[in-house]
Amino acid sequence: MRWDFAIRRIKDAASRHAGDGALTALFVASLVAGAPSALLGMGKFAQAITPDITAQASDALGTAQKVDLSLGDVSASRRDASALIPVVSHVLQDGLRENLPHGAVSGSADETLARDPNSLPNASMPVIAICIDDLGGDLAGTVEAMSLPSDVTLSFLPYAGVTPALAVQAEQAGHQVLAHVPMEPIGSLDPGPMTLKVGAPDIAERLAWSLARVPGIAGINNHEGSKFSTDTASLMPVARALSERHLFFFDSRTISGSQVVRVAHMFGVASAGRDVFLDNVLTNSAIESRLNELAAKAKTSGVAIAIGHPHDITLRLVAAWLAQDHGVRLVPVSEAIRLKTMHNSVVAAR
Repeated sequence: MRWDFAIRRIKDAASRHAGDGALTALFVASLVAGAPSALLGMGKFAQAITPDITAQASDALGTAQKVDLSLGDVSASRRDASALIPVVSHVLQDGLRENLPHGAVSGSADETLARDPNSLPNASMPVIAICIDDLGGDLAGTVEAMSLPSDVTLSFLPYAGVTPALAVQAEQAGHQVLAHVPMEPIGSLDPGPMTLKVGAPDIAERLAWSLARVPGIAGINNHEGSKFSTDTASLMPVARALSERHLFFFDSRTISGSQVVRVAHMFGVASAGRDVFLDNVLTNSAIESRLNELAAKAKTSGVAIAIGHPHDITLRLVAAWLAQDHGVRLVPVSEAIRLKTMHNSVVAAR
């Protein structure tokens, strides 16, 4: 794509929103750096697949944090944005094969209830959380997702070129930020570089690389992982590392037999699974139905969590739906996990 043509297309698309300066500035910054891939030093990314992966991921992060990004409420077409992003491998949506903030839960559910009897989710307005993941691989979609209400949680693919810089901006905008860590699926699909694989000796090192690529994270969720998330032994070094870093593990639930929550709780790591997948069918009626299902589940159990992706249709419908009153309260994923864990503990004790 010719750069003058790309700039013109981005500016035309951005004019539909608050202004075109921010996205154009981001694009120009990438050119000044020497090409889109140079924005975050993708040469460093290639070097990072070495034994010293964590240190080199930190080097790339340092480069990214020097980039001045003043992002606003802007978006551009997927075709225009795709030329700016070095996505290393094919990325597939999660969930298609499935039929305490910033850390582990502190104290038992009974202790929390004793301190505050009204803290159970059913004691007040039902609670929902929405996580938009697969971010970083689509510049325009990521920027648009960042314009959603700040209580929407955003999860970034660690290996995407723009992830470190945009994760910083997302956190500064008030969003809870997660690392969308690639994990081994069933079959031959490739979730991306540094995928955590069943039985591999370097699971902890690969996870450390992913965590270092996403600044300001409160926790992680799995990208793919239908095989990895069912293997207890392989999940243990992940849970151990998250416990040491006081991060939570949000289970994308890409398979019904996932052991994520059970293993995470063994190590004192806050964890819960998603309840609704918003956009496995990309139509207005399907996504609206899933959003309404999210509210219904929250009203039944007190709390429910959904996952969506940075598709134009998803982001547009989520924004419109959240602007309406559905009798539920939006919270970050960490708070939804806390309430879910508390609720399940009380129910189990009855």
